[in-house]
Amino acid sequence: MGRMIPYSHAMSHAPYAVRPETSRGRLHPEPESPGRSPWQRDRDRVIHSAAFRKLQYKTQVFVNHEGDYFRTRLTHSIEVAQIARSVSRELGLDEDLTEALALAHDLGHPPFGHAGEEGLNNRMKPFGGFDHNAQSLRIVTKLEDRYAAFDGLNLTWETLEGLAKHNGPLRHPPPYIAEYNAHHPLDLNTQAGGEAQVAAMADDIAYHSHDLDDGMRAGLFGPDDIAHLPVVGASLALARRSSLDVPPARLRHETIRRVIDGFVTDLVKESRRRIAALDPADAAAIRHAKKPVIAFSPAMAEANRAVKEFLYARMYRHWRVNRMSNKARRVTEALFTLLHEDTSMLPDGWRARAGETDGPRAALTVADYIAGMTDRFALDEHRRLTDPFTIG
Repeated sequence: MGRMIPYSHAMSHAPYAVRPETSRGRLHPEPESPGRSPWQRDRDRVIHSAAFRKLQYKTQVFVNHEGDYFRTRLTHSIEVAQIARSVSRELGLDEDLTEALALAHDLGHPPFGHAGEEGLNNRMKPFGGFDHNAQSLRIVTKLEDRYAAFDGLNLTWETLEGLAKHNGPLRHPPPYIAEYNAHHPLDLNTQAGGEAQVAAMADDIAYHSHDLDDGMRAGLFGPDDIAHLPVVGASLALARRSSLDVPPARLRHETIRRVIDGFVTDLVKESRRRIAALDPADAAAIRHAKKPVIAFSPAMAEANRAVKEFLYARMYRHWRVNRMSNKARRVTEALFTLLHEDTSMLPDGWRARAGETDGPRAALTVADYIAGMTDRFALDEHRRLTDPFTIG
């Protein structure tokens, strides 16, 4: 093996990017790798986690078995990471921290996407509710059990902070984030760092553009139905002019790539303007700013809102999606009720954690167990628990 080359912070990083020498480190001290930055190491730990692998079989909008080409939580997370890295590079931020946050941001999603989260939250309301962002933090600080010396992945403070508040300051954090913050403060009242803000905006861009793609692929709406939307309509017109009689699949791809480019170009331009106005000397200056520095222009923010409203009306609330979502929510709620009322049906390791009663400890254990399921495992587990002809 060749000599390990010590990691050095790239000269292209702006002063307001995170820096290894000012990192607040890890809760459990470890010697850092000489060949990787702390955030490269965090990214690698996320990629090798069990929770990340299971995203392959978790719903984005369409339940996994509905089609091979629809996005899953894994492909969505990879697409978010690609957009986030590109934006981060343009703005001189740390690409590796940005990528780690983008890849980790959906680790806490239960099976069946938002329908599964709604079902779990319904059943967990007496015990503080269920929030997928809090669950993401719970996974990387507690539930992953790969290391002998500590629970979780022992990620850096910067990654944990960005994961907890990538959508902005948390004035009223979910129970687990508040609990964790009590012994390892994450400065919940300030803005997230620039890298976390980029990951959050990249999530919006990927979510909306690719849901437009999947919605057209599924036949829920067609090109003519989106022609009135800002940015999207202009992208569609450019795609149609790029070549005559382009096949529908290629027209869809040509349109969506232009939509992504339009949102990314605006995000970079507006963020540069805000950064120049703030003139931050370091990453802390971005965290203590009065408002985010990574944002769309007002016109693009309005376009993003219009796309979101269209998708809610024509995709997320489409009768076909509603039918699957309703079934998925009921499956999730039934799993929780059955297992919480009788924890003896939990697998051995989980049963020991749940204890002997159906109180808060058992509820949290059951929620962790269900949240970690893939779509197909949840359906199989429901069948095993409810079908008298299924053994196991």
